[in-house]
Amino acid sequence: MNQKSIAERLFNSVNIGLLLLISALMLFPFLYLFSVSFSSYEDFLGSRLLLWPSNWTTDAYEYIWSSRTFRQALWTTSLVTVLGTLVNLFFTSTMAYALSRPIIGQRSVMFMVVFSLLFSAGMIPTYLVVQATGLLDSIWSLILPVAIAPFNLIVIRQFFLNIPGEMIEAGIVDGANDLQIFYKIILPLSKPALAAFSLFYAVTHWNNYFAPILYINNSSKWTIQVVLRQIVVVGETTGTLGGDNMFAAQPPPPETIQMAAILMATLPILIVYPFLQKHFAKGVMLGAVKG
Repeated sequence: MNQKSIAERLFNSVNIGLLLLISALMLFPFLYLFSVSFSSYEDFLGSRLLLWPSNWTTDAYEYIWSSRTFRQALWTTSLVTVLGTLVNLFFTSTMAYALSRPIIGQRSVMFMVVFSLLFSAGMIPTYLVVQATGLLDSIWSLILPVAIAPFNLIVIRQFFLNIPGEMIEAGIVDGANDLQIFYKIILPLSKPALAAFSLFYAVTHWNNYFAPILYINNSSKWTIQVVLRQIVVVGETTGTLGGDNMFAAQPPPPETIQMAAILMATLPILIVYPFLQKHFAKGVMLGAVKG
């Protein structure tokens, strides 16, 4: 018994040590971004690996925030994320509920859902559909084509199927119709599922990069990811931000601007996660246990 206790404590100590090491490795990029973005040009040039700024400065953040292009991109991305997540949850939950009920042609509809999950139309047909519907240069081109994710639809449908049928039958006995059952019984019981998938959808919309490149030609409607590409990949710190930037005659170093832009673009989605964390663990295990 004593030997087993020692072995368990050793095993737990090794696990804790490994997890702390992995956590430190994951946090290191954020620490580096934070340090470089708040460092002066002299600190950046004088240190090969900057882990903590000695001379704090907010020049990079002031330079970025004084840019109308960056502020507009941040607002556009926030709008697309909020509207897109609401549209995703509405269409996914309503269709999942309809497919969880005994309806005529259910197998055919489920076959089309699974088929669309395995075989997508492709980039060119999707672009032609967006163009034909007049959605080019509109934020709805980033929302409507991805209104329903087939995999999420299947998982949420399975969650609805696991809700006890007696509750639905009780609602029918009380005179409730399908819409009342959906909004007053199904949705309140599905908060963990909806919270988990709202996080998935929100992260997808926030990090969406390829769709704005395809469908948005007007630079005033760029999302934050496209602006980040111009700043980080192309290196246009003065071209993308400097055209409408009256911060200073000489802008901060490009490296500090890039790190500050990345941090500001990552921070909003990180702030949202703690509010959904309590539902996340339960939501991601949807359908894992039946009983």
